[in-house]
Amino acid sequence: MSGTFSSGTFSLDDLARIVAERAKASPDESYTARLVADGQGRAAKKFGEEAVEAVIAAVAGDKKQLVAEAADVLYHLMVVLHAGGVPLQDVMQELARRTAQSGLAEKASRQK
Repeated sequence: MSGTFSSGTFSLDDLARIVAERAKASPDESYTARLVADGQGRAAKKFGEEAVEAVIAAVAGDKKQLVAEAADVLYHLMVVLHAGGVPLQDVMQELARRTAQSGLAEKASRQK
């Protein structure tokens, strides 16, 4: 990522914007562009791999590794969203809707 952000000022919106910009580059020059060019399935697989690595770090109680893996998870999630044509704002709106009620009530409303 660009070094233009100071600690505490980087947001998921920033990450989504960077992913969108890098996705436009040549796949030969950008890992993000390569993931997007390989299709949503490949991006989703990488997201899943990173999520498993985050779980392993969490279970091991390795905070430093968990931070690193969580960053990978968020990055790869932004790539999956971008590849799927899902704006981050849609996800944030869904989170806002869900948090407008208690977690238990929200979960009960999704059960089928």
